[in-house]
Amino acid sequence: MADVAYGSLPFREMIEFFRRKLNLTTEAWTDVYAAEHEWSFVVAGANRDAIVRDFRSAVDKAIADGTTLETFRKDFDVIVARHGWDYNGGRDWRTRVIYETNLNTSYAAGRWEQLQAAPFWQYEHADWVQSPRHQHLAWDGLVLASDDPWWRTHYPPNGWGCQCKVIGLWPRDLARLGKSQPDQAPKVVWVDRLIGQNSPGGPREVTVPEGIDPGFEYAPGHDRWRQYREEA
Repeated sequence: MADVAYGSLPFREMIEFFRRKLNLTTEAWTDVYAAEHEWSFVVAGANRDAIVRDFRSAVDKAIADGTTLETFRKDFDVIVARHGWDYNGGRDWRTRVIYETNLNTSYAAGRWEQLQAAPFWQYEHADWVQSPRHQHLAWDGLVLASDDPWWRTHYPPNGWGCQCKVIGLWPRDLARLGKSQPDQAPKVVWVDRLIGQNSPGGPREVTVPEGIDPGFEYAPGHDRWRQYREEA
């Protein structure tokens, strides 16, 4: 199960986060953006309820059962053939995007809930990534307070295919790292990016932190956790 969310086994918070989402149809990936994914399950360009529902079942199986990308690709082929869906992009690329994005963000959201008990969080870059983003690599080992605002925009995944993650630390862990207090958050440099050049609605400009892909400038799990605490 090496394909599954950083090699992790599925866990309750991860599964529950995904299953609370509502199905939505879309024409393009820009129709549902950034933190809106906290509440919505979409597959870009899947504009019929039936096909979204079938994709939802396939992704749910991947998350809950820990199935591999290759298994998901077989389900994808069956769904595409059943509905005659004409999608953009190559089959291998498209299946990887759907699979990894849903599993990685659900994993991250589940971990956000689990990490609430830890007073400090550490950014961890996956050392096995062959072509690391230099900004993500620069954040490797960064330790911040769990409530530092930096996490609101830099909690991974921070881009398409990003395999970075966060681990929880306690005061004894800081001492082990030779720290008496957490680090200072890096300065956030905001940049304008143009997205949706090929979308039916046309392109639009968004502002994201440098090093973060458009659409990933949010913390999966943050808004859901905040709602949970408000309702408790």
